[in-house]
Amino acid sequence: MLTVLLAVVLISWTSRTADRSALENESNLILSGLQLQGDLLAKEQESAAVWDAAYFSTRGRSFDPTWLHVNIGQRLFDSYGHDHTLIIGENRSPIYYSHGAIMTVGFEDEAFLAQIRPLVARTRARFIIQFARDEYGRDIFMPTRDGRAQAIYETGYAAIDGKPALVSVTAISPKLHGVAGERHAPAVLVSVKVLSGERLEDFSIMTGIEGLNMHIGGLPHANETALEIDAPTGQAIGHITWTPQYPGADILESVTPVLTFLSFAIAILTTAVLIYTRQSTKRLAESEARAKFASLHDGLTGLANRDLLTKRFEELLSDESGANGFLGVVYIDLDHFKDINDTLGHAAGDEVICEAARRLRVIVPSSALLARISGDEFALLVPECESRDDLDDLLKRIQDRFASPMYTSNTHLYVSLSIGAAVAPDDGASMGELLRKADIALYSAKANGRGRHTFFTTAMEEQVRARENLARELRRAIDHDQLSLVYQPQTTINGRKVLAVEALVRWNHPTRGQISPASFIPLAEETGLINDLGLWVLRRACRDAARWPHLKLAVNISPIQFRHPQFIERLASILSATGFNPHRLEIEVTENVFSHEDPLVLQMLQRVQQKGIRVALDDFGTGYSSLSYLRQFPFDTLKIDRGFIAGLETSPHASAILGTIINLGEALGMSVVAEGIETEHQASFLRLTNCDRLQGYYLSRPVPADEIGDVEIRLARQEYIEIDARKHA
Repeated sequence: MLTVLLAVVLISWTSRTADRSALENESNLILSGLQLQGDLLAKEQESAAVWDAAYFSTRGRSFDPTWLHVNIGQRLFDSYGHDHTLIIGENRSPIYYSHGAIMTVGFEDEAFLAQIRPLVARTRARFIIQFARDEYGRDIFMPTRDGRAQAIYETGYAAIDGKPALVSVTAISPKLHGVAGERHAPAVLVSVKVLSGERLEDFSIMTGIEGLNMHIGGLPHANETALEIDAPTGQAIGHITWTPQYPGADILESVTPVLTFLSFAIAILTTAVLIYTRQSTKRLAESEARAKFASLHDGLTGLANRDLLTKRFEELLSDESGANGFLGVVYIDLDHFKDINDTLGHAAGDEVICEAARRLRVIVPSSALLARISGDEFALLVPECESRDDLDDLLKRIQDRFASPMYTSNTHLYVSLSIGAAVAPDDGASMGELLRKADIALYSAKANGRGRHTFFTTAMEEQVRARENLARELRRAIDHDQLSLVYQPQTTINGRKVLAVEALVRWNHPTRGQISPASFIPLAEETGLINDLGLWVLRRACRDAARWPHLKLAVNISPIQFRHPQFIERLASILSATGFNPHRLEIEVTENVFSHEDPLVLQMLQRVQQKGIRVALDDFGTGYSSLSYLRQFPFDTLKIDRGFIAGLETSPHASAILGTIINLGEALGMSVVAEGIETEHQASFLRLTNCDRLQGYYLSRPVPADEIGDVEIRLARQEYIEIDARKHA
């Protein structure tokens, strides 16, 4: 019985809702149709209102009513059947009026003017804001277009001669835009179409709503459906009445014979719906559980993600029950993971990540939380540690587990781990502090050779702070020109004539004293300052070397600086700004510039050579790929690593190797520079070879720019002394 009652109530409510919806739709249809008629009325005005002749004919104080009647009033009546045409001048007073095709002197319907006054005001305001100020301070009429009409207009309803009507107020504006003028209120064209019975009948046919009528004065009868028509001032000017359709009542009447049958059907359907709903609810709960799991876990490995790590971290730190033990916070990073991605591809990298996650999951305690933080970085929370030694044993077992190779992409890979750890409460009591200190420990493990685990110490933090402070001071030194350059000469094979100088940067800190380039250049490379530092060195070296037009200039270029996408442009800009001859410049690169196997590097080297700049391969012989680089790219100069020079006095094979390298450079058409010459024995041996240039402390230490001339004089005088000694001998 309850089901039958609910069915009857539901159908009755549905029918009434349908009737209300139909009535609302009919009302909206009438309003939309009237709005469309208003827009069409404005569109009909457009040819007369957006017209240069009309614009200038309605400005000023003298008007030609006959011209306005023939070209506007008569035209709108003949073409579109406008019942009333009114033009209100710039002074807000009517200057022209016609009723039908008859022009009338003056317009006395003050009530109508009062009703349309808001439309006139809005139209004028919209016209005025279309003026823009050009670069000469003139006001230019530049209207924005909405894509539908050129005219600026407002539409609404008003009563004229006691009859409701559609009204369109359009600004009389120039068609030629962009002409300078003063910002002013325009004359407006007012067109009126009375909502007569004939027009309502046509409107009824257009909308499909039957029995449309206009009710004027008072309220319509209670049994009539009516829509109030208001003037822009809010004053009611009439009601549109019509015969509504009641589809809900019709439906209710048609379904009454089958209502009894539906009552029984509803009971059956309700049962089916309940069953379906229960199943859907179960599926939804499962879906929500999966979504919640996915939001807190890594999609590749199934481990916890950063969000779950943070949540669990906060729970552990606030858990008083764990106050008697330590909370270990561990960062784990796969060593050289980027090389795996670069050489074997990202698919192989994903396999390595999954295998690493599997090994870690097996070995970590069940009470610990293992999370994947980023690409190759994991985090581990270990609660209730008895001591640091227990955590240290766990980290050792983890690293021992990774001693065995991984098999992926048909390749055996040995992947080591760098691990940094911090413990609460010794190292901190907040999540941010502990994670930061674990990260500092991880950085220390990487800096000390990777493949190891390190616990956070205060010294590490002090070292990080010192490194950050030094980086800031280096930034300041570059910006404030607090660095300096020294130049080490490269001489002829007899060591008596300077052929070139190599620029070397020095930093004399105001409080720290001299800071070794071995300290601040790697720091610059790590922090990204190497680009600015390298540009500073290039600019200063080119400026200094301008005073030695007979010498070449060698400048070391960091691999990071060389791979910068704008390196060539910046190099060319410095040469242009300093006026330095590119044929005198030689940039020195090490084979590390090829470490990423980027084909663009070879293109960059070729572009450098095309500008007339020489390219030297520095520290030749120290890398396993040096010979392959000579095959890939024709360097201009080979700089033999100082280790081969030092070996002349300790290794019996050093002289043979050194001679082979020099002969190789000569065979390839390259200049050969031997650096690190520190003894007479080394210099004497090289004088017997085809080496082109010598460089080292034996010949000259690096000196400031002002002392290069003194070095040249000293070496030349030494040559004169030797020649004189040979003559006397």
